[in-house]
Amino acid sequence: MNTLRDAKRRPTHPGAMLREDVLPELKISPAAFAEHLGISVQSLQELLLEQRPLTADVAQQLAVYLKTSPESWLRMQHAVDNWVTA
Repeated sequence: MNTLRDAKRRPTHPGAMLREDVLPELKISPAAFAEHLGISVQSLQELLLEQRPLTADVAQQLAVYLKTSPESWLRMQHAVDNWVTA
């Protein structure tokens, strides 16, 4: 599969996308966002700090809350996982 992304650059972690783009756009605190997603604040913080992978359950909850698809979030995580193990 061809991509425009530089293969030498680490793919964007879903937590970085949430931290840098989603939360500021929503103007919501991590604690309130965690509550909406039904996860602990600690779990969300670890995701935002890219210390935890995005799970299928959280991808589904993100998709519902943000009106996106869980597959888009999981593809981001999959790209990071593949890059790390390569």
